[in-house]
Amino acid sequence: MRYMASYDLMETVRNTQQWLGASAKAMASYPAMSIVPNPALQWMAAWGEVAERSFARMVVKPDWGIPHFTCEDGKDHLVSVDTAVERPFGDLIHFDVQGRETKERKILLVAPMSGHYATLLRSTVQSLLPDCELYVTDWHNARDIPVSEGKFDVEDYTLYLVDFLRHLGPDTHVIAVCQPVPLALAATAYLAGEDPEAQPRSLTLIGGPVDPDANATEVTDFGNRVTMGQLEEFMIQRVGFKYKGVGRQVYPGLLQLNSFISMNMDNHSKAFKDQIARVMRGESSDHDMHNKFYDEYLAVMDMTAEFYLSTVERIFKNGEIAKNEFVVDGKLVDIGKITDVAVKTVEGANDDISAPGQCVAALDLCTGLPDSMKASHLEPGAGHYGIFAGSSWRNNIRPLVLEFIDANSKPRKGKGKAELKAV
Repeated sequence: MRYMASYDLMETVRNTQQWLGASAKAMASYPAMSIVPNPALQWMAAWGEVAERSFARMVVKPDWGIPHFTCEDGKDHLVSVDTAVERPFGDLIHFDVQGRETKERKILLVAPMSGHYATLLRSTVQSLLPDCELYVTDWHNARDIPVSEGKFDVEDYTLYLVDFLRHLGPDTHVIAVCQPVPLALAATAYLAGEDPEAQPRSLTLIGGPVDPDANATEVTDFGNRVTMGQLEEFMIQRVGFKYKGVGRQVYPGLLQLNSFISMNMDNHSKAFKDQIARVMRGESSDHDMHNKFYDEYLAVMDMTAEFYLSTVERIFKNGEIAKNEFVVDGKLVDIGKITDVAVKTVEGANDDISAPGQCVAALDLCTGLPDSMKASHLEPGAGHYGIFAGSSWRNNIRPLVLEFIDANSKPRKGKGKAELKAV
């Protein structure tokens, strides 16, 4: 119960801070308070507005916020988010652009399960929608999943990707971002051994820790500085009574958020001080740069304990992907069995989360793949976020990825004969 109590304690602190912000804003905004101008009251109202919004966003799943966009015909087309495959721990969703002809490029964008929702890739989605039929993995918040649904670890994550790829068919191109990069590679290798016809056409791996030891950072080296016992003791808690997943062991999103913020405490502190000043001057808005960023950044989700712990132990500590020793459902996944799926890696020269060398290691593991089907790109001056969002992604990386996809869109050899035989 102490873990459940600590989970509820964190939620109580968050809820209290949200309430204090709302109360401060309301009290300082009374008309009677304006009789005598007082900068302290103006600051109090501004602090309350920023605090209430910030702490409220921590327990809200952001909306995709892509109602429509302009297509090649010059008309605005509505965009609906449809569920293609529904599963307990995550769905496969499709961005359906209504009234538009189906695009030839079919892309599965594999979103991270690392504390934030898939909406973190909103700008990536927006940049790909005009040219692709886009599918995205939409992972669920573990606090909302009943214990009766069972466990979810790195093997289950990999098998989810396998099922999604089987559903989409072999004409799919996969783009994996950050955390799921090694598992997307493993899912493709799993299909290469068990169901070759279901493999995707291409696999683009962006800034992921295939080999965390290739160029260790503070983040990837974390697993080597702590024991699994310490992680389980200090990081894992049980979901409190407020949510459907009551009793489920999780790595809380609020705890992860604390880690995120502590890494750049000075920058975040300055950002919030500056925002309070802007609110006081009447220069802020619901969709200003600060709110657009922090509405997403502060929205965190819980991960199942088994997923978090197995990721640290098997991907970072034991390096099972890097050593080609990863086992899924009792079967050894041999990455060398990938022989006809083109693989491209993308890294940022200034990436301080998954440093250059960690992702490109995937190409060395693809021993059965000809060099003509391998590609890599190192983006100068780009950090971790920049390689899948921002100007580096839009202007440089995205065109290269789409060119790579188009160059590897032809059906596999022998498929035509098989289809003729079936007819």
